[in-house]
Amino acid sequence: MAIKLVLADGHPIFLDGLKKSLSAAKEFKVICRCLSGDEALNAVRQLNPDILVLNLRLPGKNGFDVIREIKINKLATRFVVIADEVSAADAVELARLGAHGVAMRECAPELLMRCIRKVAAGEKWLEKNSAIGALELLIRREEQQREFAGLLSRREMEIARLTASGLRNKEIGKKLFISEGTVKVHLHAIYEKLNVNSRRALSPYTRDKGLA
Repeated sequence: MAIKLVLADGHPIFLDGLKKSLSAAKEFKVICRCLSGDEALNAVRQLNPDILVLNLRLPGKNGFDVIREIKINKLATRFVVIADEVSAADAVELARLGAHGVAMRECAPELLMRCIRKVAAGEKWLEKNSAIGALELLIRREEQQREFAGLLSRREMEIARLTASGLRNKEIGKKLFISEGTVKVHLHAIYEKLNVNSRRALSPYTRDKGLA
């Protein structure tokens, strides 16, 4: 029985070439081609393909948004990401989302077919360089988090994270069941320990350490 595929990419010429190369193999059946993330999500919902092959950089909902919707709605379709490049940060996010397969856009059709077969069989496929980059980034973030934890108390780390997420002092106080004044005291202590002078400076610092 053929593996049913939905293909999604914002470039029609590439999409047509992808459809042609995959359709040439009798084991694959391309049932829909989509030019945007919204089209891809609708196709998955309506057609229930075995595999969605999608680019991360899609018009409308991007690839990450589409994958999140698939996971949130517990749809059975598995997915293979094709990308021009996959940064370490992208790879980490894909790993968090439980990505089934990641292949580079310039890879040979035979390699992409292998990836799709693996994913259809319930296995995973992650492009080697992206996997290495993701691992290096995770190690670096863990080291930074340990350094961060050595400087701040648990409460201060909570407040630093919430501040970086965009919450104001009053909102942080309500969330942690402390007064707005106590939040301000903690923030001043955080600024001094981290050598920053405002919440505007604290937010990117916290995100850089992988804590936001």
